[in-house]
Formats: sequence, structure tokens, C-alpha cells
Amino acid sequence: MSLSPERSDLASPKAKTAGKARTPLLAGNWKMCKTIPEALSLVDELKASCSGLPDREILVCPPATSLESVSRAVRGSFLRLGAQNLHWESEGAFTGEISGRMLASIGCAYVIVGHSERRQYFSETDAVVQKKIHAAYREGLVPILCVGETLEEREKGLASDVAARQIRQGLSGLGPENFSKLVVAYEPVWAIGTGRTASPAQAQEIHAVIRGLLSELYGGKAADGTRLLYGGSIKPDNIDSLMAQPDIDGGLVGGASLKAPDFARIVKYESR
Repeated sequence: MSLSPERSDLASPKAKTAGKARTPLLAGNWKMCKTIPEALSLVDELKASCSGLPDREILVCPPATSLESVSRAVRGSFLRLGAQNLHWESEGAFTGEISGRMLASIGCAYVIVGHSERRQYFSETDAVVQKKIHAAYREGLVPILCVGETLEEREKGLASDVAARQIRQGLSGLGPENFSKLVVAYEPVWAIGTGRTASPAQAQEIHAVIRGLLSELYGGKAADGTRLLYGGSIKPDNIDSLMAQPDIDGGLVGGASLKAPDFARIVKYESR
């Protein structure tokens, strides 16, 4: 599928950062995969294959059942730990939910918020995402805010509008001081788990839109310091061209993060 890149007044040249100074972040979202033994085996493989890369940050986000075991396994290593979701309250009568306070207590540093699968399958609205973003900050977690359009929205030329709406509402109530600890992941819904990937130019254009919007809302310093990730069928054979784009600071990787050789190649990207 070939989709032409959009244009937006928000994607100004000032939004594009040359010679990226931001530390790249390569994050593996394991989704509802891996038992505890399988998770520990994958961590062992990653520790053996992804070491010696001090210029980038490597994050694993296992399912909730494996978080504590993986936390022990990555302790003292270069691997960081993140969760896939959290509730907006610190505790309470919310059967089946997990709070940011609980995540922080077992060593999580990051949490994914507003993933399209949460929005699609569990009816999470922008208002719910906003409450979860605030909860992450309250508990000392770095939120990874996911934004992105459906295929129908892309074909109608609404990709920039969707990203802008999700960012404005998801980050409502936050000030520039929060942006030293914020990650935004652009994940076009039509590219998640489909094998389709936005071209580097398409991904860069929306990333530039996002950085331009952050600059408009919170100032250039906050925007320049915010890491923007691409997600959506990232594979070993497309990571290099994606990471060569000036506003792409890493990847939120799904299926390819479940195989150590594939994720190791992604982590060891070569940006030209």
C-alpha cells in the first residue's frame, strides 16, 4: 500500500531537529505474549546480544504477570523496564487493574499510555488517556503517549488532525516542566501488526507535525527535548531508514521485539 505523505502548517522547518541530541529509545512492547519462563529467557538473550550500546536506551515492556520477575532479571543491567498500562488511581476498588504506584514499587521506569489497542478494544478515550498520563507523572513514571490515525482517517487527510487532537487532550493540564520526562509514540493504526509500514517520509512528516505542535503549546525547549518514537511494523530491514529521519528518536516495537535476534538488530540500527 502506498500512501502519500500529508502536509501541515504545523510541520515547520523549525520543528525539525538536525543532528539529534536526544538519546534514542528502543522499546519493546511484548503485548499479551510470553509466560514468565519465556520472558526470562528473552531477557537473557537480550542481555547477551544488546550490550555495549551506551548511546541509546533499551526498554522492555512485558505483560503484567511477568513484570516483577523481569524486574529482578534486568536489575543492574542496561535494560530498562516498562509497563503496558496503568489505572489513573493509586489504589481502590478497581478489580483487575494495576496502579502506577504498584508499577513503580517493582522497578518500572516507563509506562505505555493510550496505545491504539487500548483505545480500540477497551474504549479508552482521550479523557481517560489524560488521567493516566497525570497518574504516571504522579507516581514518577515516564509516560509513552501513543497517538495515530486509522486507515480511514489517513485516506481522508486527517492524520495530522488526529495526532494533534490526541496530544492536546492527552497532555492537557501539564506544563513544560513535565517534558523532560515525556515520550510520544506515533503509531499509525493501519500499520500496527499488518506488515504495512509508513514510509520514512510519511513517518517524518507526522513526527515534525508533533514536534511543531509541542513547540507551539509548550515552547521550543520542551519540544526539542521530547523524544518521539515511531511504531507500526518496525522490522530489522526498515529501522535504519526510519532512524535516519531528523525527528524520529526511536521505536516502539511490537512483534519484532519478541524475537531476540530481530530486536537486537533493531537496537543496533545504523543511521545514515
